[in-house]
Amino acid sequence: MIEPEINPKTKTIKQLLSDGKYSIDYYQRGYKWEEDHIQELIDDLDSNFELYYDKTHERKNVENYGRYFLGTIILTKEGGINYIIDGQQRLTSFTLLLIYLRNLQNELGIVEDDKVDIKRLIYSVAFGDKSYNIKDPYDPDWEGCIAALYHNRDYDPIGKSESVKNIIDRYHDIEKLFPDSRKDESLPYFIDWYLGKVEIVQIMTYSKDEAYTIFETTNDRGLRLNQTEMLKGYLLTKIDNEKDREESNKFWKRRIQKLKELDNKDSDLKFFHAWFRAKYAQTIRIGKKGETNKDFERIASESHKWVRENDGKWGLKKSNNYKEFIMKNFDKFSQIYLDLRNYAEIFREKYEFIYYNALNHFTLQYPLILASIKLTDDIETIEKKIQIVSAYIDILIARRMANRRTLAYSSIKYTMFNLMKEIRDLSLIELADEIKKKIDDMDENFDEILNFSLRNRNKFKVRYLLARITYCIEKETGLISNFKDYISYKIKDPFEIEHIWANKYERYKDDFSNEREFEEYRDRLGGLLLLPKSFNQSYGKDPYKNKLVHYFSQNLLAKSLHERCYERNPSFLKFKNRNAIPFRAHPQFKKLDLDIRQKLYRKICEYIWDPSRIDKILADK
Repeated sequence: MIEPEINPKTKTIKQLLSDGKYSIDYYQRGYKWEEDHIQELIDDLDSNFELYYDKTHERKNVENYGRYFLGTIILTKEGGINYIIDGQQRLTSFTLLLIYLRNLQNELGIVEDDKVDIKRLIYSVAFGDKSYNIKDPYDPDWEGCIAALYHNRDYDPIGKSESVKNIIDRYHDIEKLFPDSRKDESLPYFIDWYLGKVEIVQIMTYSKDEAYTIFETTNDRGLRLNQTEMLKGYLLTKIDNEKDREESNKFWKRRIQKLKELDNKDSDLKFFHAWFRAKYAQTIRIGKKGETNKDFERIASESHKWVRENDGKWGLKKSNNYKEFIMKNFDKFSQIYLDLRNYAEIFREKYEFIYYNALNHFTLQYPLILASIKLTDDIETIEKKIQIVSAYIDILIARRMANRRTLAYSSIKYTMFNLMKEIRDLSLIELADEIKKKIDDMDENFDEILNFSLRNRNKFKVRYLLARITYCIEKETGLISNFKDYISYKIKDPFEIEHIWANKYERYKDDFSNEREFEEYRDRLGGLLLLPKSFNQSYGKDPYKNKLVHYFSQNLLAKSLHERCYERNPSFLKFKNRNAIPFRAHPQFKKLDLDIRQKLYRKICEYIWDPSRIDKILADK
């Protein structure tokens, strides 16, 4: 067979999505990207943008920023439509990010002259007919889903296709993961760079047969070894004894297979990044243009080369050292990593902090935990170290969240890398002392909860704080409670953020000088609950006195508004009095009541994220 000529063209995101319509053919699999893929995309984009951005720059300086390459797509053109042969996962994700950026500009109130006009990259109009630039004509729910996201409306994916469910989930991931540090005057700069400096190689053919030939050629022939395979090759060549080498090879294959089963994209490589950064990296690149990659970055980009250059520093000098490195070091730390990833997926009270941290996409928890563990640590010591480090991260996340401080990877990686080095191989007592010192040295506390409010761009954080508060008080009073239900979008009747006050200014105007003040107060954390969607639909607009009786049938945080919650409820009252948590009934709910409730939520946050948890972990048998 004669292979088609390949004429690749490098295109920016703007050029790519300005070049007409893209269609997903019937034989293509649906949209399958998972949370990790979105996180990696956003982290990569933000980290690379950060290399060039400076607050003193004008917008025109973005033209001189560096480029970033995001892979290759293969298309075939028929009837003026670009059919996607390879790359629909990325094109769909690029579009979801564009929709989010458009909505974010509106939410931030960026003036029209400063906004980046990106709507024509999402949809176009021909003869009055509006259509989106990427579509799946074989999925009847696709367009309605994209339209709802574009117009910033809620969309219920229950009963819809798997692709549509994944699109909704990934859009929520973008909302959660997009760094707070870009939600300011730097946003238009970022969008300019994303559209004009992020590039894709496009391979276009004019028949599907040609396109498939290219796809098969680029994916099936001459496939290069990945970093994990090259690392294995290097380590095994250093083992002289054939029997030892074969034993090491068999073990390596079994363990790599387990790592690969964690997710569908480079999960084995992610382990090596976490392990090497945790135990061996000494340097990190300062985020400035022109700086060269250091240990931290090279582990991600060329780990096999980095190991080859540094293995002598780890005591790898003789054949038996390399076998031991695989059969002991790799064995122990990869198994711990597998356990950590499992705890991140499945809620366990013993390791609940790992689950919470993963929910907040704090992937640096894995190298931080591994850094603290020594090869000689026994099981009990390892368990306590895992709990201590994950408990510290949980406190860090909550305090930064309450103070509206960013958790973006690019903003915290330097601090976390230095902490990795500081806690590397400490004893259990040394680790606890160092972690307690780090907590004491934190600038943030929970005082800012008194000013914490719901905003369009912090819905996940509000939902998360309410879920933690609700779950905690129920668990502490002996009630059956499920944190996952409070935070999940996927259950049959998902919990939603409920305003205690309906959006009816006329009911509360005696407490407020104007409607704007009322709206600002209504959004404060103390005026919010988590309640099932069906409840909000039934009672959300009712006056408070009408809703109060129904609150008593809901979760404990809602129930605590009702006076009957304080009658014949010994476990709740004991918890309330023992910890001096100022619960009280609210027969009416006026401005003063909301202020009181706000202070209650702060007190519960201080209880949940009490630093004394470190000493409790040490004391537990």
